[in-house]
Amino acid sequence: MDLIPRYNVAHKLEKRSLLIAINCIAALSIFFFGYDQGMMGGVNGARNYYEDHMHFGHPNPEDGTPVIDDELLQGGIVSIYYVGTLVGCLVGGWFGDRYGRIKTIALGAAWAVLGATLQTSAMNHTWMIFARLINGWGTGILNAIVPVWATETAEHKSRGQFVAIEFTLNIFGVVVAYWLEYACSFYKGGNGSFVWRFPIAFQIVPLLFLFAIVWVFPESPRWLVKVGREEEGRYILGRLRGETGEDLGRAEAEFQDIRNIAELERKTASRTSYWSMFTGRGSGKLHIGRRVQLVVWLQIMQEWIGIAGVTIYAPTIFRTAGISQSDVQWISGLNTITYMLSTLICVFTLDRIGRRWTLYWGSVVQGISMALAGGLTTAGQSHPEGSALAKAYSSGAVAMIFLFTATFGATWLTVPWLYPAEIFPLEVRAKGNAWGVVGWSVGNGWLTLLCPVMFKAIKENTYYVFAAANVITIPMVWALYPESNQRTLEEMNLVFAADSIWNWEAERNFKILKEQNPELVQAAQRGHSALDPETGLPIRSSTARNMSLDVHGMQTAEEKQTFKHG
Repeated sequence: MDLIPRYNVAHKLEKRSLLIAINCIAALSIFFFGYDQGMMGGVNGARNYYEDHMHFGHPNPEDGTPVIDDELLQGGIVSIYYVGTLVGCLVGGWFGDRYGRIKTIALGAAWAVLGATLQTSAMNHTWMIFARLINGWGTGILNAIVPVWATETAEHKSRGQFVAIEFTLNIFGVVVAYWLEYACSFYKGGNGSFVWRFPIAFQIVPLLFLFAIVWVFPESPRWLVKVGREEEGRYILGRLRGETGEDLGRAEAEFQDIRNIAELERKTASRTSYWSMFTGRGSGKLHIGRRVQLVVWLQIMQEWIGIAGVTIYAPTIFRTAGISQSDVQWISGLNTITYMLSTLICVFTLDRIGRRWTLYWGSVVQGISMALAGGLTTAGQSHPEGSALAKAYSSGAVAMIFLFTATFGATWLTVPWLYPAEIFPLEVRAKGNAWGVVGWSVGNGWLTLLCPVMFKAIKENTYYVFAAANVITIPMVWALYPESNQRTLEEMNLVFAADSIWNWEAERNFKILKEQNPELVQAAQRGHSALDPETGLPIRSSTARNMSLDVHGMQTAEEKQTFKHG
């Protein structure tokens, strides 16, 4: 394949080895994302940072714990990052659909390096606010495009597993951030700017490596087909799926599905701007506006079930539960290790039980653990500090936080990031995933801004707010979110073709449309076997005639044919 540079790894690797290599690069980006989130928990507790440079707090003269004088400034410095991710994801979605996935990843990495450099050198809160805004922009670009690149190259039967593995690296980034900052806190007794500047600067290393290496990786075959570079797209699909033995015909079947759905999308949707996507105008039976609402609210609820508060304000949460300042840091770090290990559960269950059931059991356990954390913290504070009962209740509250974090890692961590990359049409997939990042930015920014205010105003009752949010998600997912597990990216257009917002109507409509459009989803229907049973050769179908996302469309076309010949 002369059109693809000789240094591209697609020429040397194929099938699972190529998929693993792609997902390692995607995981590197997501590692940076996790590190960047976990980093601020330790930075906020560095005396030189909050007292000498940002001026939003002072140390308690008795035990040295941070006393926050300006909760809004503290929360604002953290949350402004999510304004950056909101803008960055919209830029990344537009750039990714126009110029490709690889160039967008490189752009995001370069922009994030600039933001991290400015954060490392910040001398006051104004400087830090602008630096975090720029850094957030780079993160938003990466978050908008990396899940899309990963899902567009993976097979539909193992798509969830690969993305779940990537998010194990995401939480590994959180773990590295916590323990690196814990180690730095002992440098010169925890005083000096090195304690917080070095952990911020550390993120530059993986970003530079990401920028340098992503150029040798293959572009998404689906994006290549969309922009008319079909020969390249077909070659990369062949390398990803294999072309010999039992694999013969798999790539061809998937390639035909992509071509068919790309043509159908161009016929069905007339407008692809962000505003048109948000309002649903011009999308016809693709119902893009509905999909935008689903991914935005799924990401908002991911944050409001409590994880944003636990990740960034873990030291504050454990102090609220009665843990001493000397123990807060190592317990927070231990919680992140539990968090990381729990993500391995999702690797083995996500493609087995599906996206919906993963969210169900997560919401149930998380809601119970948050409610119990609130109750146990209240009970512990009703007894004298240091008493046996106070310690017992505090230990119970901490155990519930650990249970919440572990359950989140096994369930809600991955699905809200995977789902947007699965359900949008190829024509606007990067922009669609960007809408998911918009929801995450809004939910995260909103919550991190309010978290210090809530913990100061209602203290442990904040846990009940998180518990209530978990309860709300159960009927929300049941009624509104169709299953995407074990379905090809092309099949999802059929799933969302129903005019009704209800999941059961979408599933009923999907079954009818699969019967009407057999050519549209041949790879899934034939179990990736696209061989002619008589000749044993790959089937090369042209675009299916009379393809329609209207359950009445096929019937109408047939009636016209009958009338014409009658």
